[in-house]
Amino acid sequence: MPIDPAPSAATPFVPLSKLPNFDPRAVPVAGVDSHLPAVPAAVLTPPALRRRFTAPPAWRPEVEVERRFADRQPAEASVLVPIVLREQPTVLLTERTTHLSTHSGQVAFPGGKRDDTDRDAAHTALREAQEEIGLAQEQVEVIGQLPTYTTGTMFIVTPVVALVDPGHRLTLNADEVADAFEVPLAFLMDPANHRRHVFEANGLRREWFSMPYPDGGTERFIWGATAAMLRNFYRLLAA
Repeated sequence: MPIDPAPSAATPFVPLSKLPNFDPRAVPVAGVDSHLPAVPAAVLTPPALRRRFTAPPAWRPEVEVERRFADRQPAEASVLVPIVLREQPTVLLTERTTHLSTHSGQVAFPGGKRDDTDRDAAHTALREAQEEIGLAQEQVEVIGQLPTYTTGTMFIVTPVVALVDPGHRLTLNADEVADAFEVPLAFLMDPANHRRHVFEANGLRREWFSMPYPDGGTERFIWGATAAMLRNFYRLLAA
């Protein structure tokens, strides 16, 4: 998937979320990557995941930068990619509350902006996860990081991958998180579940991935930056 160029003064960029009546679910699917292989189950075990970060293969992230639409200085941030060690591993995700100024109502990893007192990217991710969903740090084992992903709001995000004790207990911060749920890691690491979308507005073309997950009677619509970072995780594990 190509990287969007920077906006010019002649063609001011408007974030998708600010377009009138925009609904990412309603944008037609341009393609599904069912021709790509799913990550084998043997690669999704805790020992194999640890080895992948200890001795990573040669690989390249597929999506790294969104088109910039915020007139602000870049800021560092981190998200936690929490893999819950159930019999079939899952990824713990959140749904943001609808009143937030950015990415309201969207599916996201727990995480946020780096504080001056944070020691490193992992510290930021762990602190934010504890603040947002009450995930205790002693129940989390950090195993590595993915390459940074730069959002259109100019956050340079480091995804921190971690293994989570399945006995964890969550306490959601109602000001930021409306819900937390788990998606099987095997589902997310199967490109047959990766949809490509193309949308044109105001003379500009936007492209993104989505990974809709049927959760009972609810569709968990994973898209945008979260889906892009999961796609990069797939590329690492499939290499």
